[in-house]
Amino acid sequence: MKRIPFLLASLLACMASVAADVPPPPVAESPAVVAADGVSADYIIGPGDTVQVFVWRNPELTTTIPVRPDGKISTPLVEDMTAVGKTPSQLARDIEKVLAQYVRSPQVNVIITQAVSTFSQVRVIGQVTSPQALAYREGMTVLDAILAVGGLGPFASGNRAKVVRTENGKPREIKVKLDNVVNKGDLATNVALKPGDVLVVPQTAF
Repeated sequence: MKRIPFLLASLLACMASVAADVPPPPVAESPAVVAADGVSADYIIGPGDTVQVFVWRNPELTTTIPVRPDGKISTPLVEDMTAVGKTPSQLARDIEKVLAQYVRSPQVNVIITQAVSTFSQVRVIGQVTSPQALAYREGMTVLDAILAVGGLGPFASGNRAKVVRTENGKPREIKVKLDNVVNKGDLATNVALKPGDVLVVPQTAF
């Protein structure tokens, strides 16, 4: 009977040793960027957009604010931070740098809750049923844009259409054969659009 306590102690020691060898479960990291539905992570913030700045473990520093016409935002402890022209990730990192003066190892998420700036739009102009600016969504193509504006106009020269895109501060033209896309189902030039693109549909030359 005296051996039972000894055996029990040995068993407990063995279990403790096994537990020590088991690595702890990984800690889930807080994501750097969260985007609203349909807004890509590389979205460029513009004036009029509404963003939520979430500071992990510091709810008093979390706030939802619009981007001012001057392109800046102000949050608790962070005043006049430039937001325009940045992705949510870039803005989050810049806010973290400022908060590091007051908070130990801050972790910031930036959420685009409302994308309304021209940076988030695709404009369709020229010979279409209803020329207008459309709210950009992830995966949007020229066919989606044409359908959204009611289709090509009666005098449209669809196969001479083009997408004008600004890259590195310079305009770039991408040719699109819209007649083939819309009327023949040829998706070879069904170009994927990006925020800020302008889809131009010229008039047929008589």
